[in-house]
Amino acid sequence: MSDTSLRGFTLIELLIVVVIIGILATIAIPKFTNTKERAMLASMKSDLRNLATQQESYNVDWNAYTTSFPAAEWRPTTGVTGPTIALTADGWTAIVGHTTSTKTCALFMGGTAQAPATVEGVPKCSS
Repeated sequence: MSDTSLRGFTLIELLIVVVIIGILATIAIPKFTNTKERAMLASMKSDLRNLATQQESYNVDWNAYTTSFPAAEWRPTTGVTGPTIALTADGWTAIVGHTTSTKTCALFMGGTAQAPATVEGVPKCSS
């Protein structure tokens, strides 16, 4: 047997591989962190849309809006806090938060805006 068949990687080749893996990790880690934040905001917006549907259904049945729903009728996604619902002269406002963030999302129906939402019926989150 010759010595060339037992040859392995050189130290330089191994160092280059480690550097390349390090560079890829520094690029990938922030992207994964951002994905978690976007998913959290999406769950809060989805809960607000579902709440709007529930409110309109309640309004059809009772000709009024409500500030709370039994858990059997509507509940937020795990981690989403709230909602805080307030009735207004011509509709309602709602705001939700998340246990792992300081950001909030809001939605309003009627003429009374609820920051950070600025368009009726469109949930918006703080930045």
